[in-house]
Amino acid sequence: MSVPAIACEGLCKRFGKTTALDGLDLAVPESAVYGLLGPNGAGKTTAVRVLATLLRPDHGRAEVAGFDVVRQAAQVRARIGLAGQNAAVDEILSGRQNLVMFGRLCHLTARAARRRADELLGQFGLAGAGGKPVKAYSGGMRRRLDLAASFIVAPRVLFLDEPTTGLDPEGRASLWAVLTGLSAGAGTTILVTTHYLEEADQFADQIAITDRGRVVADGTSGQLKAELRGDSVLLELADAGRVDHARKALADVPEVRDTSADGAVVRARVADGPRALPAVLAALEAASVPVESVTVARPSLDDVYLHHTGRSFRQAEGITVS
Repeated sequence: MSVPAIACEGLCKRFGKTTALDGLDLAVPESAVYGLLGPNGAGKTTAVRVLATLLRPDHGRAEVAGFDVVRQAAQVRARIGLAGQNAAVDEILSGRQNLVMFGRLCHLTARAARRRADELLGQFGLAGAGGKPVKAYSGGMRRRLDLAASFIVAPRVLFLDEPTTGLDPEGRASLWAVLTGLSAGAGTTILVTTHYLEEADQFADQIAITDRGRVVADGTSGQLKAELRGDSVLLELADAGRVDHARKALADVPEVRDTSADGAVVRARVADGPRALPAVLAALEAASVPVESVTVARPSLDDVYLHHTGRSFRQAEGITVS
């Protein structure tokens, strides 16, 4: 078996009384786009900072590109790229000037830095804007420029912390197209943290779902959803105050495995949605619980998160751990 591009066991990190990482385990294969998925506060950023040698773990161990992040930090840094949540580019300089500057900082000659800057501007769809000051760029253009800067010297492993936060849907899709192309073309392993379920579902080769500083499930999106073996019946109630009555009524329906609630929406897990639907609606009608709308859905990553943590992804977004 090949050695993982990123491997960590039992990573722990505390900040005072706050536990950011609580035994995090990861094994990221080479040349994969790996999504570290979790709500805000799940410890994703702390994990990236530890793996990128910016923070020392309190316990556990981690290797990136075959090197220990604590004992061999210099070797790790020579093989990685990192783009944080905020673009680290100079707004006064043009896009091309920024990339040339980063090239020089990476010890390229002036000529090589200019050549590499032009290559990256074309690769990241910024050739037409290379001469403009960055302050004139849109949010999506800034993120692409920041990403281009991390590829001045193509890294073996690239860490991206919430790269699409603040972008519109078109900008997010464009950036993901660049990422998947880079992984396929250059063989770079890309670890992306995100709290966007649909992004991880659509673009990541593999996903690790994090909760309170540890991985609760990992695999491909298809594998994670297939483990649930069933459908969800989503019932939007006319009165959110009747949620408990609805769940009590559904507990007596043989087809219903379990239920959960998020606001006025009750989610019933069943083996076969269309077949279970008549019994579900009949039970609610008998309990005098009016329903505004009904949706039958195949398992989603939100269902996976709910299954492993006991709460929906949206509910978990209220947690404030770093």
